[in-house]
Amino acid sequence: MDEHGIPEDWRTLLAEFRERVAGAHAMGGETRLAKLAAAGRLNAREQIAALCDEGSFVELGTLAGGMEHGDIPTAPADALVGGLARIDGRPVVVGAEDFTVQGGSIGFATHAKRLRFARIALQERVPLVMLLDGAGERASNALARHPYAPNDMQELAHLSGQVPTIAVVTGSSAGHGAITALLSDLVIMLEKATLFAAGPALVAAATGEMVAKEDLGGARLHAARSGVAHNVVADEHEAFALVRAWLALLPSNAWQWPPSRPDGDSGERRLDAILQLVPRDAQKPYDMRAVLRLLLDGGEALEVQPLFGRSLLTVLGRLGGEPVAVVANQPTFLAGSIDRDAADKAARFLQIAEAFHLPVVFLADNPGILSGSKAEAAGTLRAAARMFMAQSRLRVPKLHVTLRKAYGFGSSVMAMNPFDHQTLSVAFPGISLGGLPAAGGAQAAGMDAEASRRMREAQSSGAWSAGDTLAYDEIIDPRELRNTLLAGLRTARGRRTAAPAPAMHGGIWP
Repeated sequence: MDEHGIPEDWRTLLAEFRERVAGAHAMGGETRLAKLAAAGRLNAREQIAALCDEGSFVELGTLAGGMEHGDIPTAPADALVGGLARIDGRPVVVGAEDFTVQGGSIGFATHAKRLRFARIALQERVPLVMLLDGAGERASNALARHPYAPNDMQELAHLSGQVPTIAVVTGSSAGHGAITALLSDLVIMLEKATLFAAGPALVAAATGEMVAKEDLGGARLHAARSGVAHNVVADEHEAFALVRAWLALLPSNAWQWPPSRPDGDSGERRLDAILQLVPRDAQKPYDMRAVLRLLLDGGEALEVQPLFGRSLLTVLGRLGGEPVAVVANQPTFLAGSIDRDAADKAARFLQIAEAFHLPVVFLADNPGILSGSKAEAAGTLRAAARMFMAQSRLRVPKLHVTLRKAYGFGSSVMAMNPFDHQTLSVAFPGISLGGLPAAGGAQAAGMDAEASRRMREAQSSGAWSAGDTLAYDEIIDPRELRNTLLAGLRTARGRRTAAPAPAMHGGIWP
């Protein structure tokens, strides 16, 4: 034995073990790591350290890719660092593609690690967080037989709706790696990140199209136009703060209730300032975000996909200490009309709320579904039908509020249909209701001046007639909005007599 009491045979073996682990920890080498740092980027191991609780990371698959196979060189950790960790004390599975090792590409061992990480997340019912910065399938894979095995895409599909999944695109993500993002619940991209099926070189070779990578799959493109990305952030630290905030509002899995956090602003209070925020004139725009800041605990609102489908806000926050999902029309954009992108965004958001047992609050103030030839050609109606189905299938507590107006199918997709499983359905005084706005409807129907006047009067008295027929449970003073919703949420807690479980729906989506 040596001075530390380690037998000679163990000393030799442990020395080799330490050497192999050190090789994996060296990643792509000093030069490539320095280049990444010079660009203001964290490497894969630094990313995991910044995201997770200090000292909580337990690596899995460290030695994967550490052996040569014929002409194929070694790849430290096979370009994927990952394992078990904690975020704010809660267990997670985390993986980070290592761009300094063969461009973060996916080798055979990487395939196995990705699959293993996803399976652990499902089996142990913990969130999965993947940090993406890789070139997709490794070119050298074509030189060897691919082992027959399932892949992580299949497992991610099984994970859906059972544990929260997050993808953070920190660099350039292509091919198979990019699909990880497409199958995740939340996709965050750094401002300079890109994501695409194939990069510019492959696109040029396959189609002859010459395109810059930012134009092909830049963060702003995906956040504002394609809808692939949900939120864009400046750097990794901002991304990881968003990951932590998002996870804090969700349970670790669909077999748990969302985490409560009563604090100093979780009680009742009147919203006196709401009368200054919401104009009495239904034609005047206002920023619904200001209403949400006034309504939610501590004014904290986590908006998902703020650049996409901008006429509708999809927001996570707390009411009375309880996590809630909010779907709200935004009158500053398209007057709150619901276009295709807004409906698509809301339908997916509602499915996530249902999967993880978040009560949903609908704040309606819209002139209906967006109309016109461009809207029809874009498939706006089909997207609106998907949104309607998503809200109609909700079995979580559902609370509806009409603030000023809701016309036609625009009212239905916002959960206004009476007796449709709402915990509460309320409205402000002075709301306007109808199949379509009075001015346009009267003109389209060829009404004379007197009939048009009566139609306008009927719409403007919507609150009184709706209250008279119980189309709403109550017409409320706007200043009592928060207190009314808190009463509804308190009542809905009676549902929690049975253990929660994943919400799996059959049927065919529009």
